[in-house]
Amino acid sequence: MNEFIGLADIVDQETEFFPLLSSEDEEIMQAEEVPEELPILPLRNTVLFPGVVIPITVGRDKSIKLIREAYKGTKTIGVTAQKVADVEDPTVNDLNKIGTVARLIKILQMPDGNTTAIIQGKKRFEINEITQEDPYFKAKVSAFENLESHPENEEYKALMSSVKDLAIQIIEKSPAIPSEAVFAINNIESEIFLLNFVSSNLNVDNDTKQRLLEMSEIEPRAKLVLELLTKELQMLELKYDIQKKVKVDMDKQQRDFMLNQQLKTIQDELGGGPHDVDIKSLKEKAAKKKWTKEVKENFENELRRLQRMHPSAAEHSIQLNYLELVVELPWGEFTKDNLDLNHAKKVLENDHYGLEKIKERIIEYLAVLKLKNDMKSPILCFVGPPGVGKTSLGKSIANALGRKYVRMSLGGVRDESELRGHRKTYIGAMPGRIIQNLKKVKASNPVFMLDEVDKVSGNTYSGDPQAALLEILDPEQNSTFYDNYLEMEYDLSSIMFIATANTLSTIHPALRDRMEIIDLSGYLVEEKVEIAKRHLLPKQLKEHGVKKSQVRFSKQILESIVEDHTREAGVRTLEKQIAKVIRNRAKFIATEEEYNEKISKEDLQKILGPPQFQKDKAISNDVAGVVTGLAWTAVGGEILFIEVSLSKGKGLLKLTGNLGDVMKESAIIALEYLKSHSAQLDIDPDVFEKWNVHIHVPEGATPKDGPSAGVTMLTALASAFTQRKVKAKLAMTGEITLRGKVLPVGGIKDKMLAARRAKVKDILLSKENEKDIGEIKEEYIKGLNFTYLDNMTEVFDHALLKEKVKNPLKIEE
Repeated sequence: MNEFIGLADIVDQETEFFPLLSSEDEEIMQAEEVPEELPILPLRNTVLFPGVVIPITVGRDKSIKLIREAYKGTKTIGVTAQKVADVEDPTVNDLNKIGTVARLIKILQMPDGNTTAIIQGKKRFEINEITQEDPYFKAKVSAFENLESHPENEEYKALMSSVKDLAIQIIEKSPAIPSEAVFAINNIESEIFLLNFVSSNLNVDNDTKQRLLEMSEIEPRAKLVLELLTKELQMLELKYDIQKKVKVDMDKQQRDFMLNQQLKTIQDELGGGPHDVDIKSLKEKAAKKKWTKEVKENFENELRRLQRMHPSAAEHSIQLNYLELVVELPWGEFTKDNLDLNHAKKVLENDHYGLEKIKERIIEYLAVLKLKNDMKSPILCFVGPPGVGKTSLGKSIANALGRKYVRMSLGGVRDESELRGHRKTYIGAMPGRIIQNLKKVKASNPVFMLDEVDKVSGNTYSGDPQAALLEILDPEQNSTFYDNYLEMEYDLSSIMFIATANTLSTIHPALRDRMEIIDLSGYLVEEKVEIAKRHLLPKQLKEHGVKKSQVRFSKQILESIVEDHTREAGVRTLEKQIAKVIRNRAKFIATEEEYNEKISKEDLQKILGPPQFQKDKAISNDVAGVVTGLAWTAVGGEILFIEVSLSKGKGLLKLTGNLGDVMKESAIIALEYLKSHSAQLDIDPDVFEKWNVHIHVPEGATPKDGPSAGVTMLTALASAFTQRKVKAKLAMTGEITLRGKVLPVGGIKDKMLAARRAKVKDILLSKENEKDIGEIKEEYIKGLNFTYLDNMTEVFDHALLKEKVKNPLKIEE
């Protein structure tokens, strides 16, 4: 039996040979004569090819004797393969007739007692006659015909190149063949020796190798070798793929198994693993919960599912997170309301100045809650300009009620799942922000502030958040709010939702209908001064580490900051300006420089710069066609002026001042009404064809729109065409129709505050706005005279004087 010895093994032993044939070696070998008689060595498991060096292990006594005697003599023997490898004592009939002449290179005595001989094939021979059987075979032999010369064509060259390439690929992929064999293949020059070398190392049975040895024609032999190499390469690749797949699976499984076993052992030593601890913790928390039957059953089912899961499974952490949410939610847990109405009043008054309507509404709610404990919480919506205290009011309400406070900003929310949550089958799924906040405050009845509800996106590809808010903010539906992650109904009816918005125009009508709208308009100068004294100054002094005695603001200075350096309905900018002044004084205090504790107007000029805003003042009535109107903006009410200029022409109408479509239409209506009722004002109808009309609204960079300037435009047109003076210190607001009706408009309180700031005395309004004036506190409208009108003819009577302006335009000419 023979075994493979690598090239390195052979070279490392001090041998006198190199196992590769050069072209010269091959010529010498071919020229050698085959002896007439040779000792014959039967081989069990291999076939020797000419030129190839192989080691063989000699175990049979006959074979050992043959080797030793031959090594002492000519060192030339005949080698032939047994037909059946299992035959221990072969006879003549067990031997193949075709064999290879071999030269004994070296005999090695192995440590295990076996003898190993290294032999090299020379030439093929054929056994003609056995001349001796004992102590070993001897036979008369003759040379087997040599391989014929190979054909000189491209196909043959490609064939031999493919044999070499495939042999190299097999060596690289086969772990049993040493990598040095690639070196051997690349250095073989002889094509016949290349075939012999590859054939000798093919992973095929001895019968196939014997057939290759006995083939005389070189090209068919090369094709057969290529076919066998291809099959072997395919088999190796298939084995490699299977082994790689199995190895990866086994490695991961074994690694996981070993780690889990070690972890389990450590956990047992420490007294229970995290998995058991988690389940125990969940059960303990669940025992304290006041759940409905449905929630309890769902929790127990999901807990059993968790117990069946392996801790290393991907779903385990998802299931654990879900159950932790269920036990941490405040199911049926409520904070106790403080029903002391006097306490609530005191808290609200201390935290906010003014805002009587809201304070009254909260006290009403508390009063009813005191009489009927299970009253559903109201859903309020505070609407007003920025900085008037809508958001901070929510915190004050929570303090007054003794409830937890949650604030959630809805500005820019465009995904419905942010409110309702994602289904837990998704990777990274989370409950909605409503449920998350309830888990955080650990109470089911907090004051829940939904800030900037007017800035929620509408219907998008991610869903419609406004539609989700419909259920959340509906007292009839939110008792069964369904979160996609929780997959159970949760009662939100005890939560006091308070929404805030700057405008109602962008809120969905159905959503608007579900809320109780409370308007927060801007503050008077006097109110802002009072707010600054009570709240803003103490807050900023504390934040800047400045004592009250180190900086002093008089009432006049605060008024100056409000009127000259801010222009807003709220007090946010006012707070920034106060902070700027305090920072200036903090610099002097920190550097220990001398300074005046009392802030003067000169100090304001240095710190805040010159006045940024001029007070709104109603202009004089010396010019015809100029009338003061009242407008509403996002920062409160303002006065605006409508200016009408006439020039000779063809009766064209020109509008300037960055006006919106609605405002432009109001101007057209006003002019058409004036044309149709010119007789009432003693205006010649023909003048409208001879004069061009230009209507301008100053501050052209500011966009303006809305119908409320209609009555002002009509008055300005009437004044321009009649050249009559407009009543001094008069302002007006109202929408007009072609029938001459004066319709009501909104923003009345803000407009009245603007009129007061501008020192206006008389206000013209629609009769239907009388109810709005009745809701305004007396101190806000002190000094204002109101005239309520139903149609435009009354406007002419109250707004236009009989007296004409100085140097009137001669319209009739």
